[in-house]
Amino acid sequence: MTPTLLTGLVPEAALTAEEFGDVPDAWIFPEEAAVLSRAADRRRREFATVRHCARLALTSLGRPAGPMVPGERGAPSWPEGVVGSMTHCDGYRAAAVSRRIDVAALGIDAEPHAPLPPGVLRRIASSTERSHLTELSRARPALHWDRLFFSAKESVYKAWFPLTGTWLDFREAELVLDPYRQTFRARLLRTGHDDEGRPLHTLHGRWRVGRRLVVTAVAHRVAAATLGGADTATTAGRR
Repeated sequence: MTPTLLTGLVPEAALTAEEFGDVPDAWIFPEEAAVLSRAADRRRREFATVRHCARLALTSLGRPAGPMVPGERGAPSWPEGVVGSMTHCDGYRAAAVSRRIDVAALGIDAEPHAPLPPGVLRRIASSTERSHLTELSRARPALHWDRLFFSAKESVYKAWFPLTGTWLDFREAELVLDPYRQTFRARLLRTGHDDEGRPLHTLHGRWRVGRRLVVTAVAHRVAAATLGGADTATTAGRR
């Protein structure tokens, strides 16, 4: 597939597709349209376009592109044996998919590269995390680290929820951003297990800033389980 902003942020086994605006002729299944009966036109367009991205990625994966109806907590449904994640913000829609035998869970998020609204950071970050972000801002003031932090936590949740089926609060994942490797690590502060019963202690991800956007991705890998490995939560994109 054509490289996207997510290329290199997710494992090679995952396929991605993106759009930088709404696709006028993007279509949706009747089952999907049913959940939009009261939605505004803008919501309909972004809903259709992000599913257009998901169907492109699924087709490249060799899987049928059926209805992807939002389920619990708004998480989209995926074909049997497939994991995936979608994201949309002003001027950007994207999706990432993989076979479950290659990747156990994916989480992606995109945000405008701009400061968070006042008061948001204090609600989602601990004092330790805020100090970490202050240090990063002093070292590299051109980056909006608060927005990157928010996006990374969104990606962590999007990977966590399909694995556990449980809510994860912003304060229940302690995040550290690496400004040089463009990676991040989330230490999980609540008990959780993946769908094979292995405990989840950390999730790792990657980030990128480009085209006035912040893009983050998390992947929970399967491979370590077959390598006799201990921790299966490995860095998205690690070879």
